[in-house]
Amino acid sequence: MEAQEIIRCRGHSLVLGNHPTTFEVTCGEHLSENGNCIIGVAADKGCAGLSGEFRNILAHDDAVLVTRLFAGGIGSEVRSRGSVHLTLDHPTDIVWRRSTFTCGRTIGICSDRVAATLPQELIAALRNGEEMTVTLTVTRPG
Repeated sequence: MEAQEIIRCRGHSLVLGNHPTTFEVTCGEHLSENGNCIIGVAADKGCAGLSGEFRNILAHDDAVLVTRLFAGGIGSEVRSRGSVHLTLDHPTDIVWRRSTFTCGRTIGICSDRVAATLPQELIAALRNGEEMTVTLTVTRPG
């Protein structure tokens, strides 16, 4: 089983990209210096906007989520796990976590990258306000 979603967002001059355990994209337009996990703003959807098919596949412990981030000619890939505990009901936020913590904003757990480990060239492009495409591909045996 496989499903894919594409999210479009952009960077912001206050993107710091130095959070040690998460990264996030949000539909919100503004960013403060406290949002050091946020790498993209003005996203065209949050967790609640993901398709039913995508959400159903991701909500299993054996689901694998591959996230491809691309902005300013720089790309990065992040591998995460799905979980039966994902509710994916937050209207504006999407968060990838290194831990197994879940809430309505969580899209992936046990992520192999967080804001602080994303390529600095990508963070710099986002700080310059570049547009970012976030391609989400979820798979599970089936």
